[in-house]
Amino acid sequence: MARRRLERPREQMLEAAMEAITEHGLAELTMAALARRLGTSGGHVLYYFGSKDQVLLETLRWSEDRHTRSRATLLAAGGSALERLDDYVSIYLPEGAGDPRWLLWVDVWSRTPAVPALREGQVEIDLGWHRDLVALLEQGAHGGEFAGVDLESFSVRFRAMLDGFSTQIVIGVPGVSREGAAAHALAYARQVLGAAPAPTG
Repeated sequence: MARRRLERPREQMLEAAMEAITEHGLAELTMAALARRLGTSGGHVLYYFGSKDQVLLETLRWSEDRHTRSRATLLAAGGSALERLDDYVSIYLPEGAGDPRWLLWVDVWSRTPAVPALREGQVEIDLGWHRDLVALLEQGAHGGEFAGVDLESFSVRFRAMLDGFSTQIVIGVPGVSREGAAAHALAYARQVLGAAPAPTG
């Protein structure tokens, strides 16, 4: 079989990996399957990534790029920090069961105990979420929206809550929805940050 020459090898491989996860889940993402999807050789994929673990990590980074840009837009938007916290949660949570981005997160987490490079990459990505959340909360604190709390510690607890909900959403735990998770998380944030309760009715 003739091998196709890729014009943007690395990016095309990442796009193909995400497409494969979207269509078939992580079980079907092998180096050989990725090479077949691209019309190239397994050796060519290995040249750029070295291992399936590296493919997973780089695909996760690639999929997170647009969320990094969304958070930057959120921080620059101004206005109510509490309303923007709602938007942050919306960016964070999976779209629903089988969300490919979150399938990647779950798989990377499961592999990190045995693969230090995955752990280091995951921590780097996670740190971006942490820093942006703290920056958003600082804007709210400076604007008088939030009471004086340890924002670094709040970010750790808040994102751990979102991670727990997200894992349940992406694997399809009955009774756990994106909307319900967002409501629980924001109610917790209002309570801890001392923000005014959400209007009812």
